[in-house]
Amino acid sequence: MKPADFQQAVLSWFDLHGRSNLPWQLDINPYRVWVSEIMLQQTQVTTVIPYFERFMKSFPDVEALAAAPLDNVLHHWTGLGYYARARNLHRTAQLVSSDFEGQFPSSIDGLCALPGIGRSTAGAISSIAFKIPATILDGNVKRVLARFSATDGWPGKSDVVQKLWLVAETYTPLERIADYTQAMMDLGATVCTRSSPSCGQCPLADSCVALAQGNQTQYPGKKPKKKIPVRSSYFLLIRNEQGDLLLQQNPPSGLWGGLWVLPQVDSIDDVDATCTKLGLKLVDQQVQPSKRHTFSHFHLDYQPITINALDHSCAVAEGDNQVWYNPQKPLSLGMPAPIVALIHP
Repeated sequence: MKPADFQQAVLSWFDLHGRSNLPWQLDINPYRVWVSEIMLQQTQVTTVIPYFERFMKSFPDVEALAAAPLDNVLHHWTGLGYYARARNLHRTAQLVSSDFEGQFPSSIDGLCALPGIGRSTAGAISSIAFKIPATILDGNVKRVLARFSATDGWPGKSDVVQKLWLVAETYTPLERIADYTQAMMDLGATVCTRSSPSCGQCPLADSCVALAQGNQTQYPGKKPKKKIPVRSSYFLLIRNEQGDLLLQQNPPSGLWGGLWVLPQVDSIDDVDATCTKLGLKLVDQQVQPSKRHTFSHFHLDYQPITINALDHSCAVAEGDNQVWYNPQKPLSLGMPAPIVALIHP
């Protein structure tokens, strides 16, 4: 299929069936496109919509985001997961505000130099916000092109993704680039879906190699399976005499970086010593049923322990990274979803 025919087919389909009322498609500017693209990484559109709308209400422009405390940004991200995205958003906002006078660079190289922006995200920002011809290759587009060209292998492998980049670049147009970029994402999200693709509605069906072979769902190749390790921990729900819960803030980087979490111990035998170290006197404790939270690279089995304690020394109030939190008040701190679920069941 010639590039011109490919582009015309995709754009004609988009004019009739493309999505046009998503929140980030309204009042388009580089800031809104950037935030939406970061949120949409490994997250479904339906999940992102309310997060995006709340985020824009609190941080309407890059200067507002740059000036906000990181903890407030993480609070708005609670439940979206992959919290490094939020930390990178905040850092990039500060850089754009301070080094670029609040204006995003329009080039791929300039955008890729900012934290958290990769080649495909840069292409989306450049093409949608600046109308500059640029190629994208997000998860949806990888699936469309892998099937269309019958490109074998898992796109997580460098040689496979490079083949898909060549295909993507071959068909990227010079005209209507913003519509084309959105069209390719829409095509993967609504027609060329992971399972049960609607090939009868696809504008590329006549030239799709995978469809001709009758093995569409074999593309793209699956990630090689490997056994996911399991880690275990005890989460301490420590309450003081007022019923407040003890929270501690993680370091800025690493797992759940910058988020507020419950104190943790590796062994139930460490509970008493941990309370003592915190300046607390343990009154009683109750072990709750174990729960599991799955990260991208391991399972975390955690067992909550409800603890009543006396804070005679007021040592907790003196710590910069720990606080007594009133669970009866509206959630105001950035916390990972499992902690929110324990505190606000």
